[in-house]
Amino acid sequence: MCLSKMAAMAAIVSGAKTHSISPLLRRHLSSLFHPLSPAAPLLSQRQMFLGGVRRTQMAQQFVRFTHDGRPRGSLWRGKKMIGKEALFVILGLKKFKEDDEKLEKFVKNHVLRLLKMDMVAVLNELERQQEVSLAIKIFRVIQKQDWYKPDVYLYKDLIIALARSRKMEEAMELWESMRKEDLFPDSQTYTEVIRGFLRYGSPADAMNIYEDMKKSPEPPEELPFRILLKGLLPHPLLRNRVKQDFEEIFPDRHIYDPPEEIFGLR
Repeated sequence: MCLSKMAAMAAIVSGAKTHSISPLLRRHLSSLFHPLSPAAPLLSQRQMFLGGVRRTQMAQQFVRFTHDGRPRGSLWRGKKMIGKEALFVILGLKKFKEDDEKLEKFVKNHVLRLLKMDMVAVLNELERQQEVSLAIKIFRVIQKQDWYKPDVYLYKDLIIALARSRKMEEAMELWESMRKEDLFPDSQTYTEVIRGFLRYGSPADAMNIYEDMKKSPEPPEELPFRILLKGLLPHPLLRNRVKQDFEEIFPDRHIYDPPEEIFGLR
């Protein structure tokens, strides 16, 4: 409300006794200038209620349009938690990965200077970016550090990244190295390696991993069995071996057997 209008209304209120103004209008005008008058709390409460409803609706719309269940925050915010030195090393490794001489020099001058947590962070980030060749190099560097101790999770993440990239030879080299350190993979690692060999077109190698899984001290899970049962459909003899084991270990579970005509077995 502008100052001229407020002054005019104040004059009207102050001269209410000498001017013919209705009592209802006088009370309404007084409430505008005297918040503690009887009419003022009702008006202010109504305004606060409507304002609160509008703000709540706007907030709900904002949440509905901005949050879809994923972690909030930008990707750069997550990268900043890695550390500046680790980010610098990641960029340098990717820059010189095609030049072996420059890459070795960069590793010697920068990677070996990293702290333990930064070195592991570099390894994890390279795996996430599917730079598996660089990840293997960093893993070999980690194995030579004084603080290194055999860790199945370091092996697991790298083996899974290699299997998903269909680099099965490198994956099996790490697999053998892991077994020499008396480490057993978990069910997820078995599943990804078996799936990798099936995609690679090597069911015999998938069965070798399956036989190794049966010797694992961890209790078996259904998923690697079902991956094999599905991937070995064109190989009924191998599939029957897995099916018999599955029915013994999981007697209450059902297995779907497609018609044999689909694969030309009749």
